[in-house]
Amino acid sequence: MNTLATTTDRDKSSRASQESTTSTVKSVSELAGRSLLWVLFLLSGVGKISAYAATAAYMSSVGVPGVLLPVVIATEVLGATAIVLGWQTRVSALLLAGYSLLAALIFHANFADQVEMIMFLKNVSIAGGFLLLVANGAGPLSFDRRLAK
Repeated sequence: MNTLATTTDRDKSSRASQESTTSTVKSVSELAGRSLLWVLFLLSGVGKISAYAATAAYMSSVGVPGVLLPVVIATEVLGATAIVLGWQTRVSALLLAGYSLLAALIFHANFADQVEMIMFLKNVSIAGGFLLLVANGAGPLSFDRRLAK
């Protein structure tokens, strides 16, 4: 009887250890994924600041008023920062998913050009990542989780 109890205790301990490892991997993966999205959008926003006139001219060339550039920069930098911090993650991710899809449709819809088609699909894939954040939230390593306590 003692052998059975010891085996059951070991099984429970092993399962708890596996669950803890899985939880840690999930938490770190969520933070890493949010960080990768943050880097992409932060660099994009900062790049638009450093090439402001050229970016505004490019926007105008496709029919988007250049006066919207500050809104674009704020969306990229502030939205991505909210994502990496895990603050208002679901709302921020939904807005950035829409932003990514809109950018794909406006700036990368020339499917005759293979590079543009790849850029379109990149934006669609990024929107998919953001939609996963909408569905699942930022995870335990986030302000959303800390504020919920």
